Amino acid sequence: MDGERAGPTPDRGGNPTRVVVEQQRSRWGTRLAWVIAGVATLVALSSLAANARYFQRDAPLAESWHSLSRTAPAKVAIVDVAGAIMGGEGFATAQLAQVRRDAEVKAIVLRIDSPGGTVSGSDEIHDRLRRLLADRDLPVVVSMGGIAASGGYYVAMANAGREDVIFAEPATLTGSIGVIIPHFDVSRLLERFDIADDSITSGPLKEMLSPTKTRTPELADRERAVLQALVDDMFARFKSIVKAGRPKLDDAALDRVATGQVFTAGQALEAGLVDRIGFLDEAIDRAVELAGLTPQTARVVRYQRPRSFVEDLLGTSIPTARGQMETFAELTTPRAWYLCSWWPALVASGR
Repeated sequence: MDGERAGPTPDRGGNPTRVVVEQQRSRWGTRLAWVIAGVATLVALSSLAANARYFQRDAPLAESWHSLSRTAPAKVAIVDVAGAIMGGEGFATAQLAQVRRDAEVKAIVLRIDSPGGTVSGSDEIHDRLRRLLADRDLPVVVSMGGIAASGGYYVAMANAGREDVIFAEPATLTGSIGVIIPHFDVSRLLERFDIADDSITSGPLKEMLSPTKTRTPELADRERAVLQALVDDMFARFKSIVKAGRPKLDDAALDRVATGQVFTAGQALEAGLVDRIGFLDEAIDRAVELAGLTPQTARVVRYQRPRSFVEDLLGTSIPTARGQMETFAELTTPRAWYLCSWWPALVASGR
């Protein structure tokens, strides 16, 4: 039987031979041990990465050479604004802080590839950039990528009204000057399942934009009037920002383009929303010129987000549970948007 040791048996020569039969070990036990060890390792690495990010929040961004002279002390910094613009301390804000600390930066190329984002997030980046340019007297040249619309165009207006500084690539989509507060009403759908929103509030307007609340016609009209007033006020600010960035646009010309419409690069050039059609390298050349530099005396640099040791080891970013909850809260919070999208509530943060 398995696990029992047989006694000696004689072989053909008469010599005793010992035969041992061992019980076969279960492979499932070994596999389970490896699975448990792997899961424990992943959990430990995730925790280590989260802690590394926590303790390195103020770490400087990595700077890399992009073009022109590799050894020139004077720098032209490319600042990227990519993806949806949300509120808070994001990558664009960190880049502007890095430029502020670096006295060798003599000009900025603002590289925008964004459909916009929240009203507050777009306004925050615009204000930070405007104050930086005023404090350091830095020229800024805008280079638009695939899309620089709504809040992306709003950020581009932080150019102090300077002429010949906004470049759009031939395939760029821009414009979309306007405001949207998304609202979806699923209350009638819930009624089919005999579900009612019975939330307790301090007043009838506390549940504005709730997708599950059944409203009387009078309350619905009252809410819409309040929200429309908010949109009108934010829209007026958007137009004032565009007027400051594009002073040659008179009121009539601004009203013609501030309809929420998206424009091609050619249409934007004709309407006065951009100055030139050109790529990033041409925007860099213009920034070098405005800074009083030459290709031999200017070093163009770009920034990268800092990564933890574990993220470098794994070759990818590790999302934390807290970060996922913050993103969920951002996306489900009713808010106004400078955004070129038909469904703002599902746009993830790229700022």
